[in-house]
Amino acid sequence: MLLYNSRVSGNCYKVRLLLAHLGVAYERREVDVADRSNRPALLGGLNPALRVPTLVLDDGRSLGESGAILWYFGEGTRFVPDDPYERAQVLQWMFFEQYDHEPAIAVVRFWLAYSGRPVEDFADRLDERRAAGYRALDALEGHLEGRSWLVGDSMTLADIALYAYTHVAQEGGFELERYPAIHAWLERVASQPGHVRIDA
Repeated sequence: MLLYNSRVSGNCYKVRLLLAHLGVAYERREVDVADRSNRPALLGGLNPALRVPTLVLDDGRSLGESGAILWYFGEGTRFVPDDPYERAQVLQWMFFEQYDHEPAIAVVRFWLAYSGRPVEDFADRLDERRAAGYRALDALEGHLEGRSWLVGDSMTLADIALYAYTHVAQEGGFELERYPAIHAWLERVASQPGHVRIDA
């Protein structure tokens, strides 16, 4: 099995984190997160969106989008609840991550830490994206107050999906110290057996 991966991408990290927890072996092929010039040749036949992560299964079939890959491997494991309502809640938080959380926090992090471009290039959009990121963090904090996990009584795909970019949000200038429930949850996720760091 082959994972087209970027070592700094939170979307790729989600997949690597789940595979580490499940003990699934795979190979990695690194893809530049900023220079996309070779994406059509590299991923054109595998993922129409030309994004990483893209996974090629042992039988040659490919799968893109981090949430889809998480669901493919998470189905039937402890990371997807048996209860239909809790399963829907996991998906709710995964959709929230891709619709509200990632487009703000991940984008600001990329602009400031990995794009290689001056801040002036993003100045007209930075405040709006940062405000959106804080709205997402506020929602996450509110939900985690009094809870150990996003859904149910144990870690699920929802926690893996949201951990990925939340734990590196400070690289985008987000002040996580104002969020005690998020801070405790991040430590809880990182303390689970099988956890790997984003730079592992």
